Amino acid sequence: MPDLLLELRSEEIPARMQRKAAGDLKKLVTDGLVEAGLTYEAAGDYWTPRRLTLDIRGVNARSKDVHEDRKGPSVNAPEQAIAGFLRSAGLADISEAHVHTDSKKGDFYVAHLTRPGRAAEEIIAELLPRIIREFPWPKSMRWGAASSKPGSLRWVRPLQSILCTFGPETEEPVVVDFEIDGLRAGNVTYGHRFLSDGKPITVRRFDDYVAKLEKAKVVLDADRRKEIILSDAHNIAFASGLELVEDDGLLDEVSGLVEWPVVLMGEFEEEFLAIPPEVIRLTIKTNQKCFVTRKQGDPDRLSNKFILVSNIEATDGGREIAYGNGKVVRARLSDALYFWNTDQHDLPDMHTLAAAAIRFDLDLKKPLDQRMARLDALNVTFHAKLGTQGERVTRIRALAREIAPLVGADPALAMRAAVLAKADLTTEIVGEFPELQGGMGRKYALLQNEHPSVAAAIEEHYKPQGPSDFVPSDPVSVAVALADKLDTLVGFWAIDEKPTGSKDPFALRRAALGVIRLLLSSDWKFELLPVFLAAFAQLREDSIEQSVEHFEKTQAAQQTGDVDGEEDVINAISGFEKRVRSQVSERARPTLLDLLGFFHERLKVHLRDLGARHDLIDAVLTEDADNLLLIARRVEALIVFLNTEDGKNLLAGTKRAANILSAEEKKGTVISDRVDPALFNLDEEKLLHAAVNQAESQAAQAIQKEDFSGAMIALSALREPVDSFFEKVLVNDENPDIRANRLALLSRIRTATNTVADFSKIVG
Repeated sequence: MPDLLLELRSEEIPARMQRKAAGDLKKLVTDGLVEAGLTYEAAGDYWTPRRLTLDIRGVNARSKDVHEDRKGPSVNAPEQAIAGFLRSAGLADISEAHVHTDSKKGDFYVAHLTRPGRAAEEIIAELLPRIIREFPWPKSMRWGAASSKPGSLRWVRPLQSILCTFGPETEEPVVVDFEIDGLRAGNVTYGHRFLSDGKPITVRRFDDYVAKLEKAKVVLDADRRKEIILSDAHNIAFASGLELVEDDGLLDEVSGLVEWPVVLMGEFEEEFLAIPPEVIRLTIKTNQKCFVTRKQGDPDRLSNKFILVSNIEATDGGREIAYGNGKVVRARLSDALYFWNTDQHDLPDMHTLAAAAIRFDLDLKKPLDQRMARLDALNVTFHAKLGTQGERVTRIRALAREIAPLVGADPALAMRAAVLAKADLTTEIVGEFPELQGGMGRKYALLQNEHPSVAAAIEEHYKPQGPSDFVPSDPVSVAVALADKLDTLVGFWAIDEKPTGSKDPFALRRAALGVIRLLLSSDWKFELLPVFLAAFAQLREDSIEQSVEHFEKTQAAQQTGDVDGEEDVINAISGFEKRVRSQVSERARPTLLDLLGFFHERLKVHLRDLGARHDLIDAVLTEDADNLLLIARRVEALIVFLNTEDGKNLLAGTKRAANILSAEEKKGTVISDRVDPALFNLDEEKLLHAAVNQAESQAAQAIQKEDFSGAMIALSALREPVDSFFEKVLVNDENPDIRANRLALLSRIRTATNTVADFSKIVG
């Protein structure tokens, strides 16, 4: 079977685009081959900073012939209909068609059409120019004289050559001949831009292509380049008594910057080690794409040596390259050291911060408190409809105070952490490196002797930020993280800016998942709706206060001056404030229930990812179920219960009861409000009634203790009496009173099981 080799060589492709571009090219080409009637055995994609390569093995030499039977009109159809059929089928005369007979429709024409297959080279030569012209680069450019012409080729960087060969391993492959804007495909490529001799390399197939490129100082496989970089970096660090601090993201990026990786070591002055390690690492990584090292056996202390990756082998062994990188690193670290020191000194605009200090109870002798005061004083907007960052911190502080007792946190510490949580947004270092927000706040908090839980919460309140991210366990961190996320969610629901389809610009799905993971990570007795309402009230607090203030002035103007009159005014104001808050609560309810529904959907996704069946989740969810931990526990207990014989049999019995009830309710059959034991005729009725009474009582007690497994066990006692009832008792008795009573008994079964789950929603 023939193989296809394709290389598109250009000027440098940005590292962040390479992997996706190679994957896109493979998909477009393989999909195009299959659509054209060709199959293949395997396909590999490769990339370097200057080339995208495909190796497609076992391609058919020719597409198969396609046979089609096209049905035509009746043999008695008008001439115009027959003429139209001939044109659509490509027949010259009706004699080329066949006559088929149908017992109902009579005789009609059929054209037996055959489209012969095509040579693979022909298909490839037609397919590739279209793919190259329409390639989905995020950004692309035109170049050269042809760029002035409409429809000229666009590529991420100027395309320099196209290599395309096709053929079996046992024969000489052919060049697939096609041309795009004067660039003709061939069997020639070129090696490393600087390290090769610049002569053309003639290629036959993939194996010799890879070998010849390597001789010309190009390592085609990105994974192999990564292995070379990582191995050499570890060896160089070890030789200096150091350890490499690995960074997978940086390794990916650096491997996309070089075709021939050469690993070197640079250094900077030890005085810069006074900067926090995260800042050093991010400075060197962001600006120079270099790795940091640390002393062997000391994971907390960085060394003043760093690892860089060059794309050339220098005649001096790389000394000048390392020295030049060191100069740039030193300059960047000088800036970082300045930022670090500046953040620990008084702000020059201290005189403008007094009002903010009073509002948030800040100590302006402390640098981080100053930064929070500045954040408030600058009126930095969080969202046009949700106010400033200072207003948001006010809401988060109040919400953290409400949440703290629910998660076992000290309210005073939670409020303090909430006040300082966003303070580092105005620090110099976070201004330069936004990725360090939270982490730098923690460091500055510890420097000014904040409580360790407060410092931890400043960093951890952003967590978790994804399904695999770290989940905080310190109660203060949990309280502030929940307050931050719930303020965001309630706020955006209040202004009706919810996620739609695939669009979620404010990461509200991620925030909801964060709340879910926080609540499920520990045994928090936490009901969401009251907290939603508290957050909503914070959003409306200003308007409530204004209404109460206006009412207070009105009442004061009507005051008679006696003591009883003053007391009446106070009572009137208090009553008015309660009414206003009650009205706000009532207006908020539909919005907050909608938000709760959003949480239910995210919880379903989360539990399904953990292996729970969707129908079991639906069975325990009700519209106003707002204790997510209890929902998860119910699902867990239901999964265990339904895997037992008692569970399976009870499910069958309760579903049968539910189906009978549902059918009778639709028909309007009378069902008694309560079960009357005096109407029982059979022992099976009496036994089931007694079993339901006992199971209902025991299940209720277990649920009161949040023992859902115990509730399931209590309900499992219904299995035998339910089976016996359906075996011996006719529900739809001729006597309407007996029928109504028996249906009421079935209703009791449904009610009893519904205390744990809605069994009618369970599949099976």
